[in-house]
Amino acid sequence: MSPRLSPRDLLAPIEARQGEFVEALRQLVSIDSGTYTPEGVNRIADLCEARFVAGGWRVERHPNEPPPGKPQLGDVVIGRLEGSGGPRILLIGHMDTVFDAGTAEARPFRVEGERAFGPGVSDMKGGLLLGFFAVEALQEAGIEGFGSITYICNPDEEIGSPFSRRFITEAAGEADVALVLEAARANGDIVSARKGVTDARISIRGRAAHAGVEPEKGRSAVLEAIHKALALQAMNERWPDVTLNVGVIGGGTRPNVVPEHCSIEVDLRAATPATLAEAEEELRRIAGTHTVPDVEVDVVVRSWHLPLEPSERSAQLAGVVRQVAGALGIPPPADVGSGGASDGNTTGAAGLPTLDGLGPIGGGWHGPSEWMDLASVPARCALLAGVLAALAEGRSGRSA
Repeated sequence: MSPRLSPRDLLAPIEARQGEFVEALRQLVSIDSGTYTPEGVNRIADLCEARFVAGGWRVERHPNEPPPGKPQLGDVVIGRLEGSGGPRILLIGHMDTVFDAGTAEARPFRVEGERAFGPGVSDMKGGLLLGFFAVEALQEAGIEGFGSITYICNPDEEIGSPFSRRFITEAAGEADVALVLEAARANGDIVSARKGVTDARISIRGRAAHAGVEPEKGRSAVLEAIHKALALQAMNERWPDVTLNVGVIGGGTRPNVVPEHCSIEVDLRAATPATLAEAEEELRRIAGTHTVPDVEVDVVVRSWHLPLEPSERSAQLAGVVRQVAGALGIPPPADVGSGGASDGNTTGAAGLPTLDGLGPIGGGWHGPSEWMDLASVPARCALLAGVLAALAEGRSGRSA
């Protein structure tokens, strides 16, 4: 940081805006913005766009035009702020949540002590808002020694960013460093590694028959699915960094009918591309190996994310975060791995030094008890603003 400005200089004006932050957060959380509630996502997009315009950002808004058979999603909103020269910084926050329409009314935003509760409060409406407040703190302090700050507000992260990924990939190719504003861990740690994610759907077709009169003529798709599910779950014991979850099994029609159809939906995660590819191969082998004779199987494998792997450049970036934290007088966060994926997987796969988990402290994600630590907001906002200021002094991720 410059001798004229320390991270602590950024903290006081941020603390003065705490009440404003809470009310803005209340407004965001009170809007249902599940991924498949595009009208709600676009209300969040409207608020983000308004903040960009007020802050002097150049704004792009890209509506989703889905092909036939695909669901309608919300818009991508991108703000670009030009500086006086220096590193090009990419910020990413998502506007969607996992919650269905009506959740905000059933479980409205509330504050209890130093915690805020509500659907999406920390995953990731708190982090989304924090990005704006941190950049506004830089603007107020007159810091502009960056080449540009690009902030992507993403409408579909919770389903793997199928629409917004191309915008993120394009922006990553033009950036020097990526900072993803998902919530910090409960102890304040940031995230420098994430597992890759592959989904699979295994569809099994057997032969229907009367279960009491002539069961021997049937071929049970459900029984075959059970054998496959047990074999798939056993993959968890084969590699130390692989997790596989058989999340959904559905099949059959009546108890007295040998089931003709059954499907299995699987979530597969691994820490390295090589292990993920090896595990995918084993998944396909299990899907193609039959215990029940004469069944037919169709497998659709879809890779959401490649792993975000630790790198020397990301470690150097984490060092900047700890340096700024020390100057703020808060515990320096460790950079840890996570089994969950994010848009940081995309920027990491593009070769960009990436850190994640730079939002406020929170927990209970995707559940009814989701919370955010309001007391963490000023320090986490000053931490992000301080890191941006440090990068503006020339500590670029790509050149590190």
